[in-house]
Amino acid sequence: MQQDDICRHYTFVAEGCLRKYQVDDKGTEHNLQFAAEGDWFMEISSFYFEKPSRVYIEAMEPSVIFQITKPDLFELFTNNPKFDRNFRVIVENRLVETENRVLQSISSTAQERYLSFIHQYPHLLSRLPNNQIASYLGITPEFLSKVRKDLVQKPRRS
Repeated sequence: MQQDDICRHYTFVAEGCLRKYQVDDKGTEHNLQFAAEGDWFMEISSFYFEKPSRVYIEAMEPSVIFQITKPDLFELFTNNPKFDRNFRVIVENRLVETENRVLQSISSTAQERYLSFIHQYPHLLSRLPNNQIASYLGITPEFLSKVRKDLVQKPRRS
């Protein structure tokens, strides 16, 4: 999906990895979120309010996705209340992740953000290039290398 497109599908990632990102006025990409196998993904305000997207969504590797349109999704909710509940839980979990990410960005060190990333996305650590992880953390790839080095050299308590 390109910025300014209307998000017309709620996407399920069966295989692969997607990222949601924004490009600032200087042309710098800022990763907002990743989705891998078993995740649902969309640009929520564009999808629900049919407004131009503020972000891009792209595959980070060859991916297999399934998509459902808003009318079909709402029909599914109406005819199968369990789906309505399940999707509400998915959206609520993403909201919690987003709130935690905002709080981390204003109150956590780069090392704490990196450790949180490892906890949230352990399956992506070896699949994503350092520059993509650094972008998500809001640091440079060089500083990410320093954070990793510091963690390796940190004395462990007995």
